[in-house]
Amino acid sequence: MYFGEVIGTIWATRKYDTLKSYKLQFVQPLNAEKEKLGEPIVAVDTIGAGPGEFVFYITSSEAVIPMDADHAPVDASIVGIIDSVYNE
Repeated sequence: MYFGEVIGTIWATRKYDTLKSYKLQFVQPLNAEKEKLGEPIVAVDTIGAGPGEFVFYITSSEAVIPMDADHAPVDASIVGIIDSVYNE
């Protein structure tokens, strides 16, 4: 799992059939200190996250697991919203 922040929503008038019931979000990958790591990615929102929220996301072939489909053209999925981060 990776840590990131939702920085925007993608509006698409046409989507692959298995993606029609999901939002697509721009996610900025972050480290534990909330510093940017690389470029933003597009992730399928499986839990209802919104811009400004910190999230957990998964990538690779595991990204399709939280969806209601066996196969989908997905490289990343949002799987959790983070309420707070505690650093010692």
